[in-house]
Amino acid sequence: MGAGHPECPERLDAIEDRLLVSGVGDALTRIEAPMASLDEIELAHTRRHVDALRGQTMRLLEDMAAGGPAYAQIDPDTAMNSHTWQAMLRGAGAAMAATDAVMAGELENAFCAVRPPGHHACRDKVMGFCFINHVALAAKYALERHGLSRVAIVDFDVHHGNGTEDIVAGDQRILMASFYQHPFYPHGGSRSDADNLVNVPVPAYTKGAAVRELVRDLWLPRLEAHRPELILISAGFDAHREDELGQLGLVEADYAWITEQLKAVAQRHAKGRIVSSLEGGYNLSALGRSVEAHLRVLAGV
Repeated sequence: MGAGHPECPERLDAIEDRLLVSGVGDALTRIEAPMASLDEIELAHTRRHVDALRGQTMRLLEDMAAGGPAYAQIDPDTAMNSHTWQAMLRGAGAAMAATDAVMAGELENAFCAVRPPGHHACRDKVMGFCFINHVALAAKYALERHGLSRVAIVDFDVHHGNGTEDIVAGDQRILMASFYQHPFYPHGGSRSDADNLVNVPVPAYTKGAAVRELVRDLWLPRLEAHRPELILISAGFDAHREDELGQLGLVEADYAWITEQLKAVAQRHAKGRIVSSLEGGYNLSALGRSVEAHLRVLAGV
């Protein structure tokens, strides 16, 4: 998205480096993300949205060929370059391929190391570094293409997953559970009172112990009652106390604990099936350590 932007390629490098140094990477099966089709993306987004993204990419390439800028600013926070379209398709493809793999029993769970993130992408709107909503798309894909009856989306990013809410609110097949700093971006937090949403706003400087209590008291009973056949995780790590894009106080042990709780629910109701997809996390050191903690639990190492 341009020099100095927090949503940068070094984020995936930091994760890769940490998995290498820690040895966790040795326990993982790596699968290259395929390209999603446009029809698949329309499970969660309007055709107008998809066409607008493709059209913006074509205009950007034409402008660059004429000596114009290498970036197109979509909103004050979000920019595209000539490779963004392909990255979007691979991010979406990763979420669906991971869903295919866990549904086929080839993997018990999967983590999609993708960028740009997705949970602010609404049905027909780009915002907050996000273009395609990978987790909401995977939920719709699991329901429509794999015939599931119930899935859950869990979002522990510091920012409210407003795009996910926009896509899944009112769909009783999908339970969405999240906590997020409030008031904070996106302004207003949750805007729906749909009863398939368990959105828990918390004030700045909330620490891990308080978040764990909220998860125990508010998330877990609803997840148990929903009995999801697949759990999808919007895995944002910017609620870490070292991340300057948020002001919450989680640490690696908190992410591991949350993952343990979700894994236990998945083992009871979903044959262990979890698909986790990277969202935020912009302090590179904290991001690498937090993803390591998350994957240690998922991989059982």
